[in-house]
Amino acid sequence: MKKIFIALIVLATFLACKSNIKTTSTDLTSSSEIITKFGNTINTADVKEHIYVLASDAFEGRQTGERGQKMAAEYLADQYKKFGILGINGADDYYQYIPVEDLNNKSENSSENVIAFIEGSEKPNEILVISSHYDHLGIHDNETFFGADDNASGTTAVLEIAQAFANAKKEGYGPKRSILFVNFTGEEKGLLGSKYFSNNPVYPLKNMIAGLNIDMIGRIGKEREPNDDNYVYVIGANRLSSELHNINEKANTTYTHLELDYTYNELDDPNKFYNRSDHYNLAKHNIPIIFYFNGVHADYHKATDTKEKINLELLKKRAQLVFYTAWEIVNREDRLVVDKASVLVKS
Repeated sequence: MKKIFIALIVLATFLACKSNIKTTSTDLTSSSEIITKFGNTINTADVKEHIYVLASDAFEGRQTGERGQKMAAEYLADQYKKFGILGINGADDYYQYIPVEDLNNKSENSSENVIAFIEGSEKPNEILVISSHYDHLGIHDNETFFGADDNASGTTAVLEIAQAFANAKKEGYGPKRSILFVNFTGEEKGLLGSKYFSNNPVYPLKNMIAGLNIDMIGRIGKEREPNDDNYVYVIGANRLSSELHNINEKANTTYTHLELDYTYNELDDPNKFYNRSDHYNLAKHNIPIIFYFNGVHADYHKATDTKEKINLELLKKRAQLVFYTAWEIVNREDRLVVDKASVLVKS
């Protein structure tokens, strides 16, 4: 009996010591087993569930300030609560309210950005922003503009990435740096939600180390072949930080094996997509960004941008790339360098 008692004490001591082993940044950035475990929680079943809610008839095209947008905001907040992720400043408050006067007479009602926050374990004041816009065009001439790709797809990706990081934290692999998940309103009205966010930041802009913005990743763009389903356009990755570009490239080479297309990243690109989504209101403050995008297609800004046309597998894979890039950014030893800083533009 005495020998059994001693053995139990030894076992308990071993388990206690094991539970107190600290996971290092090197562990979190080098263990592909750990990283892919959580990356693989991003799956097509969940993607479909979110897309089919956000782009449903009930949400009425998610027009800024209107009932459908409010319903979408509530859905997003409920998902973050379900994942166990807190809101702004660690409170049970997920809304950054935008007064109607800040919507440039483009809405009769106020609106809200939806924000959730995972605090970092070692460098909580260094914050990665992962964003999408969740508004769309609403109802016109009795037709609902569902915005399945634009941008229920990006918003779904943010939810999936948030859940993956929440799962990691629950299992003891929380990020070393903090992550701010932001779903912007008012993008279709002229980037108004992100403009308000950058002018009224819920955390200091100087603490924001990078922004990963996801806008339209559920379809194949018109410049690609109809069956060309293994690519994503990457915009802005090298504009402010050479390291950010390299991190994204390595994440893709290691895990997702997509074709990274930089066509729209060219400075002389006539589409000027770099200026046309919410990341721009971070980039103008010299916060390095990546904009993930599938390109426009025949259903862009039409009522025919519907949920059944979403390529669920492709959306999943693109979202995983963002997750793997984010994982490296928040767990690496050093903060991203900003070695290509530009002149700040006027807000």
